[in-house]
Amino acid sequence: MGGTRCRPTQYERRNTNDMSGGRVYRRFMHKEAVFRICCEPFAAVTAEIVRQRRILEGYIERHPEFGTSFEPLEVLVDAPESAQQMARAAGLAGVGPMAAVAGAMAQLAGEAGLAAGADEVVVDNGGDIYLRTIEPIVVSLHSGTARIGDRLGFSIRPEQTPLAVCSSSGRMGHSTSLGDCDLATVVARDAALADAAATRAANMVKAVEDVDAALEAIAAMPGINGVLIVKADRVGMAGKLPEMVRID
Repeated sequence: MGGTRCRPTQYERRNTNDMSGGRVYRRFMHKEAVFRICCEPFAAVTAEIVRQRRILEGYIERHPEFGTSFEPLEVLVDAPESAQQMARAAGLAGVGPMAAVAGAMAQLAGEAGLAAGADEVVVDNGGDIYLRTIEPIVVSLHSGTARIGDRLGFSIRPEQTPLAVCSSSGRMGHSTSLGDCDLATVVARDAALADAAATRAANMVKAVEDVDAALEAIAAMPGINGVLIVKADRVGMAGKLPEMVRID
């Protein structure tokens, strides 16, 4: 539906028996969005994706600028929850509201799975992830290069969830990016905010020299746990990120 994002994330269980008894991920496609979902009440998650998408599209028909603006916007008084979440996140990050759409949809869908009785849920919406787990999980990072940024991951403990891990890139994906960042990944409780902040970070980085300023700006945003930025051979981190692990 828009925004700046990529598909930079895969999942692994740290247990060696993952192939026989680990998490099962199912693919779900709705219009141009491709989801990877791990949740027993799968139908509850997918139904919420379809429902939220329909509601948001109806809102954009009445407020077309919401779907095209690259700047924060005020919402109409009767805006749906998804649009309100996106607008709040965009206002904090200084980007257009659609930069938060994938994260917002992932969290709303994940919360629907939890409300339906799931103990665990992982919703990956094109690289923007919302998860709540009862066992450790490793989220591996993909920067689109063979450099060090493609060999890193986050080891996330159950007590750190629910959590959002959202990424943006100027090198991957089909959406517009104003920068040339290999990978910007933001961790936060609020998936819409993490998505919007990742977009802002990726927009800010056009050269290695931009990494420090982008890290400082994103880490200073209220509600952000931490940020990781990859540009060429530079990997910068700020804030409180999950434990970093090497991915073989």
